[in-house]
Amino acid sequence: MTVGIWWDAFLGLLSGTLVPVMLLGCGLVLSCRIRIPKILNPRSFFGKLADIPENSRNTPFKAVSTALAGTLGVGNITGVSAAILQGGAGAVFWMWMGAFFSMAVKYGEVALAVRYRCTNRDGTHTGGAMYTIRDGLGKYIGSGRAFALGNVFAVLCIVNSLVTGTIVQANAAADVCTPVPEWVCGVFLAVLVLAASIYGIRRVGDITVKLIPALTVLYILLSFGVILPNISLFPAILSRILKEAFTFSSVQGGITGFTIREAVRFGITRGIFSNEAGCGTSPTAHAAADTKSPHHQGIYGIFEVFCDTILLCSLTAFVILTADMRYGILSAGSPLTTLEAYALFGGMLSYRILGFSVVLFAYSSILAQLYYGITALQYFSASCRIRRCYIGITILCTVIGAVISPELMWNTADLVVSVMTCLNIAVLWIMRKEIGEIARTGGNS
Repeated sequence: MTVGIWWDAFLGLLSGTLVPVMLLGCGLVLSCRIRIPKILNPRSFFGKLADIPENSRNTPFKAVSTALAGTLGVGNITGVSAAILQGGAGAVFWMWMGAFFSMAVKYGEVALAVRYRCTNRDGTHTGGAMYTIRDGLGKYIGSGRAFALGNVFAVLCIVNSLVTGTIVQANAAADVCTPVPEWVCGVFLAVLVLAASIYGIRRVGDITVKLIPALTVLYILLSFGVILPNISLFPAILSRILKEAFTFSSVQGGITGFTIREAVRFGITRGIFSNEAGCGTSPTAHAAADTKSPHHQGIYGIFEVFCDTILLCSLTAFVILTADMRYGILSAGSPLTTLEAYALFGGMLSYRILGFSVVLFAYSSILAQLYYGITALQYFSASCRIRRCYIGITILCTVIGAVISPELMWNTADLVVSVMTCLNIAVLWIMRKEIGEIARTGGNS
């Protein structure tokens, strides 16, 4: 019991204090460095998104689809409901705050990943945060230290791909597959992952670029189907989010600080789990893009955060809070809160459509994270035998994830993501001037 209490306290300090402070602080500074209002000017922003090199084999959109595949679905559905259940409606406000400052963070890590990526013999590109640390950070702290930190991050990336990228996704998929046994769902996903690995992991983008846009549009339509008929509740929901984000009332007294900290912790950490800004994983996908410059791909990084958190997470939150105001759904504390909320308004057909979407989202996320893990492995060795072993472990974790305890799973995922985020944000902070230079020159340096 004592160990459990100390562990919860440590995890709360790490993910509830250190990560939010580092993310918001670094995000604020980088927002000034890259002049985020100028970047978000609609004409310039969408112009950069449309500025794609001719004859691209791996287009920027395909890269961002792979990156979104690693985050959409489970983060937007299970992650948001977990944040609200554990941190209250105020967690949504901190999710927004985290997302806004995450835009600059995402821009920085993506732009650096493109600048320090490696070009393979066949003309394709390989990169990620570990390459940025090894080749870029070395100019600031010395090549020896940077090499060691690059190795540490690559190991963390491999662990994260198995835990957050595979076990968490499989667990969420199994939850929505009732009354099908959880292990059956795990085996089904494992077979699909095996088929994709035979097809070719480097061609994951071909799968995600077809799945993700269609699933996203479907999710938006289902969400608006709930929100628009209940639009009169919008002011009350917004007021509740803001009120619970800063709960200062005499009735709460001594638990005020705890209440706010929990909202911050679960809002920002679940936001990171959703859009991966700051933790350094999605730059692996962006680094492989055929893009005109680090600045151009950095814009796609901002677009990724907007789609993931500002748009889809917000839609999920409003559906859940609408269902709570109508039916008090949060009092049940169910892990399937999001799906149940949609079912209350759209019936079982809506539940089944969304449940099937979660399974597909989970599948695409596992594939994307498998690609991240293999890229991290190749950072150490190009051995085909090691890669096959890793794919086998991923398939095993897919089955394990379907039946594992959710509490153990989330605690482990929070720990891994938080440690990666702390390391990656420290790197971005040290290299903040370089990030500002990329933004100022617009990729023309």
